[in-house]
Amino acid sequence: MGPSSKTGILIINLGTPDAPTRPAVYRYLKEFLLDPRVIDIGAVARNLLVRGIIAPFRSGKSAQAYQELWTENGSPLKYYGQNLSAQVQQLLGNEYVVELAMRYQSPSIESAIQKMMQAKVGRIKIFSLFPQYASATVGSVHEEVMRVLSRQQVIPAVEFISSYATWPAMVELYAQNARQFDLTSYDHILFSYHGVPQRQLRKADAFDHCLKNADCCQTLTPTNQFCYSAQCYATTRGIADKLDLKPEQYTVCFQSRLGRDPWTQPYTVRTIEALAKEKGAKRLLVFCPAFTADCLETTIEIGSEYKEDFEKWGGHHLDLVPSLNDSPAWAAAIARLLNDE
Repeated sequence: MGPSSKTGILIINLGTPDAPTRPAVYRYLKEFLLDPRVIDIGAVARNLLVRGIIAPFRSGKSAQAYQELWTENGSPLKYYGQNLSAQVQQLLGNEYVVELAMRYQSPSIESAIQKMMQAKVGRIKIFSLFPQYASATVGSVHEEVMRVLSRQQVIPAVEFISSYATWPAMVELYAQNARQFDLTSYDHILFSYHGVPQRQLRKADAFDHCLKNADCCQTLTPTNQFCYSAQCYATTRGIADKLDLKPEQYTVCFQSRLGRDPWTQPYTVRTIEALAKEKGAKRLLVFCPAFTADCLETTIEIGSEYKEDFEKWGGHHLDLVPSLNDSPAWAAAIARLLNDE
């Protein structure tokens, strides 16, 4: 890298439809779910499933949810990402080129990398807004970055940040967001993460460790260091320790299951049901630390749909801990992490 070369910072989130309409949601779902790292079955079966069943039938209902989520600034995921990237750019200064990209839809990874190449960057750092590594999220982002760069005649130095599940700065920010609530007033606290199929956990296991016993994800070790579930538990322990929570006060669970195959368990909706019906819980507090920006899965799935379910089953109140979104403290933490000095 030359002495005056700039460093590119590519901040990436999953993606969002361009509009809360059925055609836009259909395009988004099709691109997202046709990714072989997301639905990891044969190409023919995947295309039949997505194009013939999921995208046509889910796009209408999903569009209604996006209409509920949409703001005057558009999609919260994109709005938070744009604000966050602008803050990081300001903090890092002119020696850096900071771009936001979405894995699916716009702005695309390809368009963001093209801007960086035009700005004559000497290297690029890839920072995904997914704290825990999963093949369907971080793995897919990295694969797409490599695909785009592989078509360049000159490929700059590239640094991938694969995960940061126990990063103290992030853990502390989630804890700070929770301190606005009276934690002693809740009957139970949930840490709800996006689920993945159990078969994907097994595929990522090179040491015959995955799902061999009920506690295999409880401790993060060199053997399971890239296990999504184990990283989720590690994030939870970090936040719980900051808040002095005892193990019996909280539960790790997983949401957003798609299809009939077994996914990471326990399922969030079943956990909420059991807490209400069997434990008599009336007040729940929910963290979603797999999502650094509030989105459909947090605001609508947890904050609206699961809240209604909880009340239907006898609960009285469910609160959602806000995510990190575009807070100045989150932007400052990212800038410190990515600053060479």
